Amino acid sequence: MKRRQFLRGAGAATVAAGALVSSKAMAAPEYKWKMVTTWPKNFPGLGTGANQLAEMINKMSNGRIQVKVYGAGELVGALEIFDAVSRGTAEMGHGAAYYWKGKSTAAQFFAAVPFGLTAQEMNAWLYHGGGMELWEEVYDKFGLVPGAAGNTGVQMGGWFNKEINSVEDLKGLKMRIPGLGGEVLKRAGGTPVLLPGGEIFPSLQSGAIDATEWVGPYNDMAFGLHKAAKYYYYPGWHEPGTTLECFINKEAFMALPEDLQVIVRNALRVANQDMLAEFMTKNNQALDQLVNQHGVELRNFPDDVMIKLRTISDEVVAEEAQKDEMTKKVYDSFIKFRDQVQKWTAVSEQAYINGRSLS
Repeated sequence: MKRRQFLRGAGAATVAAGALVSSKAMAAPEYKWKMVTTWPKNFPGLGTGANQLAEMINKMSNGRIQVKVYGAGELVGALEIFDAVSRGTAEMGHGAAYYWKGKSTAAQFFAAVPFGLTAQEMNAWLYHGGGMELWEEVYDKFGLVPGAAGNTGVQMGGWFNKEINSVEDLKGLKMRIPGLGGEVLKRAGGTPVLLPGGEIFPSLQSGAIDATEWVGPYNDMAFGLHKAAKYYYYPGWHEPGTTLECFINKEAFMALPEDLQVIVRNALRVANQDMLAEFMTKNNQALDQLVNQHGVELRNFPDDVMIKLRTISDEVVAEEAQKDEMTKKVYDSFIKFRDQVQKWTAVSEQAYINGRSLS
């Protein structure tokens, strides 16, 4: 009898404990967040990367955070997301930091720098070279918490409706190209134009612009850019390892309990790595289709053009660094890391790839 009474008591206690746990789980706060992006809704790689990040946060938090994604123009314009998240209209934004050079010159260094860091080198600087701490410092005055949320790897040089045989061919060229790369083109005699992704194809097709860069074969083919330009140039000197970002309204982020903050930060790191793997896989497939099915003429920028662009790039980037104290601080860290890491890259990745290409 005593044993049965004990078991009944233990069972009741277990049920009560289960009910308590269930009650706590049900009582856990639910955070409904909006993510606004600079990308067309569900655009391959970039737009779907934002979707996957949102889904990952939803699942990793066991539904305690629910993120709804809005493509460019659905809630705010493509280039309005920075302000929207800063003022709390949305909790998250997904884009690229060089779009916000009008807000902060230093922001450009966290997306892509001409002749700068590759994706692998960029991640090293951000996570272990002090880059992330600087990024957080830059965005803090806007009430934002930034994070890397993807990388395209080395991009293509762009689509052109005429051949580029010398630096002279860049003069008068009206090209869609953002960030520091645009400043370099301007110094070379061209006219940089900043356009959101959705406006690129019609602008190139109509002749409003003479050339454009976007990302690489995977994304470029999705936009149909091969239907509007004949020549496809490489390498993407202006974007050697472009980091995509997700920034979060700081007040919203700090309102999360610590475990959910950790979940969000780790979801960003997973998304960052996964996007790079996706682009590496799909770019090579798309390039093969562009060349062998669509007859695209693949061209390498001439050496003298690359040398000139590199010289101008060094000048432009150094001059940008002098615009304010914060930019100089970021520039010093970035350039110091690049100068150090490229020595290792030369005897590791670069030497191996060169050796693998020997016949």
